[in-house]
Amino acid sequence: MRSALVISAIADDTAAIRNAFGPEFRFSTAVDVPTALRILDRARYDLIFVDLEIISAYTADSGPESALQIFQQRYPAIEMVIMTPPSQIRRAVSWVKAGARDYVSYPISRDEVRLVTDSIAQSILRQSELDYLRDKFWKSEALDVVQTKSQAMFEVFKKIRSVASTKTTVLLVGETGTGKGVLAKLIHQHSNRQNAQFISVHCGAIPDTLLESELFGHEKGAFTGAVRKKLGKFEIANGGTIFLDEIGTLTPPAQIKLLQVLQDGTFSRVGGEETIQTNARVIAATNSDLKQLSASGQFRKDLYYRLNVFPIVIPSLRERTEDLPHLIDIFLKRLNREFQKSIHGVHSQVIEGLSRYDWPGNVRELENLMERAYILENTATLTPESFPLELFEGECPSAVMPINARLPLSDARKIALEDFERQYIKELVARNHGKINISATEAGITTRQLHKLMSKYGIRKEEFKHDTIVR
Repeated sequence: MRSALVISAIADDTAAIRNAFGPEFRFSTAVDVPTALRILDRARYDLIFVDLEIISAYTADSGPESALQIFQQRYPAIEMVIMTPPSQIRRAVSWVKAGARDYVSYPISRDEVRLVTDSIAQSILRQSELDYLRDKFWKSEALDVVQTKSQAMFEVFKKIRSVASTKTTVLLVGETGTGKGVLAKLIHQHSNRQNAQFISVHCGAIPDTLLESELFGHEKGAFTGAVRKKLGKFEIANGGTIFLDEIGTLTPPAQIKLLQVLQDGTFSRVGGEETIQTNARVIAATNSDLKQLSASGQFRKDLYYRLNVFPIVIPSLRERTEDLPHLIDIFLKRLNREFQKSIHGVHSQVIEGLSRYDWPGNVRELENLMERAYILENTATLTPESFPLELFEGECPSAVMPINARLPLSDARKIALEDFERQYIKELVARNHGKINISATEAGITTRQLHKLMSKYGIRKEEFKHDTIVR
């Protein structure tokens, strides 16, 4: 730790913190948050000591997560320490839970400041050592995927590291959209089969009459339409990995054949008598309760026990909202590459809204929502008006619309008016699925005026003709 920024209006507290560090320590002070943000725009700091009342007043309309996001946008590795009176320690703890590193209580003690600072430095060092050891295992292309602040996801990746190098059957369990396919590929990429085939089969997407043939192949003439011999996915995946998604939808005949493969590594093509050997490693995934399905007779118990050798339960996105900023960053980078735009930030109010959303579609829904917002956005930052209003239900309009209080009133008023018009026109045209006449009538303006506003804000009716909000 080599630098600190103190946000406090009390000179004695600032002096006490300064005295806790040596002369080589870079030290700056600010009496409010806007001044501190301007300082952070010019230089990076390791630590921020901030008075609880000052930071709370600045983010009264949002919350601790939004405040921390504001600072981390300047420097993601910055650590925040809350300065609090003893009577407000409970509030300070809520800030720590939201992501602040620690707190110190008034009156400021030089020894306490040193203790907290040393503790943070040791924690960062230990985490760096763990990250180094972890990153030595993960391939470079997987480093973005395995970054997490969620303890539940940390345990998932820990299990993947343990099982990847084995040939053990893995069962991935989680809600739709949690990334089971991504994790299956991660296991394959870090196994000794990484240079062999990775075959993915969505069992629920294949008609029952074709599923057995798709998995195990068929002989010529085995059924109507079988004009030639076909190799099944298990045969093609020999020596590699086969990923069976939605395993709970397997038909009874396919379940019997899969059980045989898992027991002795053999199967026969549909309509054939030849016994074929395979050593394909099986990774299965389900969003159903296979134990319950087997108890009710819809899934073979013996097959369930064979699949459930090494289960990995993947948490839903609402259980790991601390990973939202990282996931958003991953999607933004991908979208910038694909669409050749340059959007590199997300408004703090968006982060707040996304953190409160229930995410029934999990990470896949977040990805779709980000793409929709990215297409609609005309600035360098994803703003609330590019997202469905349901994310901000219960908030007052001033909380939804970003306001830059550092601008002159006339400039701020002009920007606010334009933001309102842009948001209004987008929601109006989206609600009417791109129909200009109806939209203009509802707005009480002419179609010419509406076209002029749409042209001003780069809004195209074609974007909304088949628009549906991701839910």
